[in-house]
Amino acid sequence: MHRADSEETMELWDVYDIDRQKTGKLAQRVNGKSMPEGEYHLVVHICLFNAKGQLLIQQRQLDKIGYPGLWDVTAAGSALAGENSASAAARELWEEMGIRHDFHGERPFYTINFPDGFDDVYLIEKNDVTLSDLHLQQEEVRDAKWATLEEIEEMLDSGEFVPYYRHLVRVWFEMVKHRGSTTRE
Repeated sequence: MHRADSEETMELWDVYDIDRQKTGKLAQRVNGKSMPEGEYHLVVHICLFNAKGQLLIQQRQLDKIGYPGLWDVTAAGSALAGENSASAAARELWEEMGIRHDFHGERPFYTINFPDGFDDVYLIEKNDVTLSDLHLQQEEVRDAKWATLEEIEEMLDSGEFVPYYRHLVRVWFEMVKHRGSTTRE
């Protein structure tokens, strides 16, 4: 089950090994606590772009433990026990923004390894989403808006955006229409 940081609800994750194989163990989310050595969990980030090349961003609630009040990508969160990457991405996008997207058959654009796990990043385009269509998850999302790369870079400079690496943010905007690592696919 999904929870807001201010609530005392249990969230369980599948535990993976270093090769991204499920171990059969479960871990309980504890804010601020790292996974035990050699154990990892799965996280997803969804960056939703419109036809104008703008990214839909959300402002985190003020009572969030991590990065309260800062602007962030469209949706993100940990995969829950039993979920794969695509089903976690679909759930997070629906829960946080009220947007349905079928991730079945989609692979993440890339995966970033971080100390506690694997972070799958999905870059998607949906030209039919308007701000008035959104149903924000009040426990987690304070506001939402469309932003250009330049606007997000300004927010990074002012400390208003989750402190992602600037080059990583540029990759989202560059790669949304391309797969692979070369200009010839």
